[in-house]
Amino acid sequence: MVPERRLENLVEQALTVQREACYLHNSVDGLSLYIDHHCGRDQIPSQALQVLCAHRDEVWFLQFSNNGKYLASASNDKTAVIWKVDEDGELLLKHTLTGHEKPVMMVAWSPDDCQLLTCGMEEVIRRWDVESGECIHVYEKSGVGLLSCGWFPDGKQILSGLNDQSLCLWDLDGKQADCWEGQRSTKTSDFAVSKDGKLIISTSRDSAILLFNRDTKQERLIEEEHTVTSFSLSEDGDFLLVNLINEQIHLWNIRTDPIRVKRYTGHKRSRFVIRSCFGGSEQAFIASGSEDAKVYIWHRASGDVIETLSGHSGAVNCVSWNPTNPHMLASASDDHTIRIWGLKKATVKRRDAGSSSGSNGIHMNGSANGNGFVHQCNGSRSK
Repeated sequence: MVPERRLENLVEQALTVQREACYLHNSVDGLSLYIDHHCGRDQIPSQALQVLCAHRDEVWFLQFSNNGKYLASASNDKTAVIWKVDEDGELLLKHTLTGHEKPVMMVAWSPDDCQLLTCGMEEVIRRWDVESGECIHVYEKSGVGLLSCGWFPDGKQILSGLNDQSLCLWDLDGKQADCWEGQRSTKTSDFAVSKDGKLIISTSRDSAILLFNRDTKQERLIEEEHTVTSFSLSEDGDFLLVNLINEQIHLWNIRTDPIRVKRYTGHKRSRFVIRSCFGGSEQAFIASGSEDAKVYIWHRASGDVIETLSGHSGAVNCVSWNPTNPHMLASASDDHTIRIWGLKKATVKRRDAGSSSGSNGIHMNGSANGNGFVHQCNGSRSK
């Protein structure tokens, strides 16, 4: 007797085989049994569709919101900017956030994307309402500078690395809930938290990353031979992407005992912090900035470079792949701009009077006289 739903299972298996056999799989369309599935390079975001020009200095960090509807950027000009992703894929300036007295190092979206954290360089963290652009709260610790910011998965607590080598947890009102020193002998400029909130990952010393289990208090180390400059956690929480000072990016499986599974090379790094990210359909690709003003994209499983994106005129410091649109990638550069990369066959309609069209179909957006509002932070403070 044929088992129940046997035909359905066979169809699913056939589609899975097709998808796994597709080297460049990055399609948002469903697979079909009528034709063999194949994704070409035209499915990789390699065409600059927009250049965003709201910042007046180097852009150091950027990150898409969890729902893919917003992009936030941080700059040496002491501001952060919130961009809205329009329905047709065009990015429009929503808010310019001011109030930091030092350059803004990074931003972090709340789990529900309704709030945004911004962190000044060894300064304070500010919490903003995304819809209104108003500052809700300022977090600081007397005599200590804050270096990084992030949210706990419940959205009710925030985490920060401090320049005294500690890692502190606050509630939203600014009351310190916990603080860890552990094995750290360097400033915690990067960290990540697992979706269940149990695992905290942070830089421990120049060439090591600490994996701290809050429940068991167990500490595990990832030991690298060279200095770690940045890292990012995969969506499933099982893999860590580590940027090193020696122009290599390492992929670590941290599901159990950490083991290095892949190495990516080709990008340039000599002086600056360069950030990379997972991205594409099922996070099948790795993207990174580079000091040669390019964006590099690797096939995650093979380690092959599949695209090199040119267009910036300064070092590319950070990249972010839209988590809900595998065809949208953003890059931040020392040339004061953000580039939005999409499919070569895509076109962006010119919609707002504040934008201007450049050559090759690239649209400029976010100039000083464009859309959006400037917001000065005057939120409550906690120490």
